[in-house]
Amino acid sequence: MESKSPRLGHLIAITTVLCWGGTFINTKFLLLGGLQPQEIFVIRFLLAYISIWFISPHRLMCDNWKDEALMLLLGISGGSMYFLSENMAVGITYVNNVAFIVCTAPLLTTCIAIAMVKSVKASPKLIIGSLIALMGVGVVIFNGHFVLHLNPLGDILALTAAFCWAIYSILMKRASSRYGSIFITRKVFFYGLLTIMPVFIFKPWQFPLSGFARPEIWINLLFLGFIASFVCFMLWSWAIGQIGAMKTSNYVYLNPITTVVVSALFLNEPMTTIAYLGSALILTGVYIANKAKGI
Repeated sequence: MESKSPRLGHLIAITTVLCWGGTFINTKFLLLGGLQPQEIFVIRFLLAYISIWFISPHRLMCDNWKDEALMLLLGISGGSMYFLSENMAVGITYVNNVAFIVCTAPLLTTCIAIAMVKSVKASPKLIIGSLIALMGVGVVIFNGHFVLHLNPLGDILALTAAFCWAIYSILMKRASSRYGSIFITRKVFFYGLLTIMPVFIFKPWQFPLSGFARPEIWINLLFLGFIASFVCFMLWSWAIGQIGAMKTSNYVYLNPITTVVVSALFLNEPMTTIAYLGSALILTGVYIANKAKGI
């Protein structure tokens, strides 16, 4: 059995989420460049899947079909269904709605785990820390403008994405106790790609091959595929194995901090006092929640 490294697990989880927080900017550039959301997902996961074969063991299947079904669920919840729901929501409703709702994933993870996992208890620190972090997310995303423009379909899709990530985090905890992070991640990429294919029956591929020669396209795709998917998904599954699904999931609240910083650097959107306040609330909430016992 692999020895636990809690401190390193926390550091890896933080680094991974901070990296993911900047991927919104990469995706935005690609959408402006003419790619469809499902096309971005396929190229992103295909690059990651090809990359992982260079380091992956030769083992192809799980020990049994039950575990193979678990990998399929991971591929759907953390891959195709998550990204498709999120990207479709962005196309229907306001981006700040989507960002805020998706960041409720840690709260959903907590609720599901409390309901399904006997060892997880709703301690005061966990509840208070989660609510403080969630409030910080709202402050950062809305940047002082607390006006929620409701669009039922878009908001439901965003909530679906958050629910998918919560399920993914809990299932990953179970899978990581039986298999290595590299093997699990390869399975997630495979089943994510497999289960996104039916979408192209309704929305055929449109982006021309000549478009991939443009630097703003292939550079952003390489980052999303190699760094944000290949590297980060492996690190995330490893971190869950070290510190648990609950504590790892709480770091999702850090996403908006990176988004705000990267937006300021590349989209000329300035950091405001409200953004700093929200970031401080997020960090405080995550710290309190991760000090809770039983998670």
